[in-house]
Order: sequence, then C-alpha cells, then structure tokens
Amino acid sequence: QVRLVESGGGLVQPGGSLRLSCAASGFTFRLYAMSWYRQAPGKERELVAFITSAAGTTNYADSMKGRFTISRDNAKNTLSLQMNNLKPEDTAVYYCNAVRGSYIYWGQGIQVTVSS
Repeated sequence: QVRLVESGGGLVQPGGSLRLSCAASGFTFRLYAMSWYRQAPGKERELVAFITSAAGTTNYADSMKGRFTISRDNAKNTLSLQMNNLKPEDTAVYYCNAVRGSYIYWGQGIQVTVSS
C-alpha cells in the first residue's frame, strides 16, 4: 500500500521557520521525482518545490526561492521542506507528491499557519 505521510506542520509566527517531512512507503521512493504543493483556502493547489529522483535538480516557485529548501534522503525514504522567513501568505495545507511516469501519489496534507 502506497503511503505518503506529512509531518512537522503547525502554527508559527511571521519570520519563523518550520521543517516539513514526508515519510514514503509502498513504492520505490528513489525512482520517483518528488514535490511539495500547497493549497490555501479558496485558491488552487500550487507547486512549491520539486526535486528529481537522484536529487540532482531542484526547482522552486518564485515566491519560495531563497526561503524554502527541498531535500530528500533516498536511504530513509523521506522528503523534507525547510521553510524559513515564513509569511502569512504561506498559510496553506502542504502536500507531498510523488511522480514517475503515469504513477502519481499524494499525501493527505498538513496544515501550516503563519500568524502572530
């Protein structure tokens, strides 16, 4: 059974940091490109960051560049997102995503709230 389980979300003040993790199981993690998406209330889901299967390439949405860092540990089947200098507009549900060809998997999502 494929599982992507996010953790590390919560409430943080503006300017603070959070580190999200995604634990993967049930598929060959190292073969999949991984991404973080987010969805704010009333908005469409958007790509936050992307990392290739071998972690050779990363890419970020413009508003996250310089603040967020995506990484993966293929030995531990985990994906991470370090988020620094958080802003209220970063408030959203964050989702872990795995893709390989036509195979696409999603986590259940985790809430991140940035508020004073």
